[in-house]
Amino acid sequence: MKFEYLADHQELMPILADWYFKEWGYLKEGHTIDLEIKRLQEYLNKNEIPLILLAIEGDELLGAAQLKYREMSIYPDKEHWLGGVFVSDKHRGKGVAKLLIEELLLVAQQMGVHKLFLQTEQLDGGLYARMGWMPLEQVNYHDLDVLVMERNI
Repeated sequence: MKFEYLADHQELMPILADWYFKEWGYLKEGHTIDLEIKRLQEYLNKNEIPLILLAIEGDELLGAAQLKYREMSIYPDKEHWLGGVFVSDKHRGKGVAKLLIEELLLVAQQMGVHKLFLQTEQLDGGLYARMGWMPLEQVNYHDLDVLVMERNI
């Protein structure tokens, strides 16, 4: 498995857009896959935020994770966020998400980021808690109960 930027693999945008749309598209009224592809174009960076890191094996996309700004509007003071962590169904349970997150933490650190935030529907923190992320608070955001977490890097 290797880690690559979406900016270097734009041909994978339709697959990633499909994943994101199926997982979270219902949260945005009127959202479509075409709108998701357009939104992903904002992440076509390698040396600045926002960006998307991909996990790839051979020519197969295994998963993705985002480094982004201010994911939740209710936290305007919380600047850098990990988001969009997704692993394809057939590759779940193999440690792909953990390795992808660890690599994204290194990328963030190299960019001078010292603290990251995230939101998860896993109210016990799930994988993130096991990786050392600390819970801040549970909130209802866009009619969804989520746990907001942070991690110093």
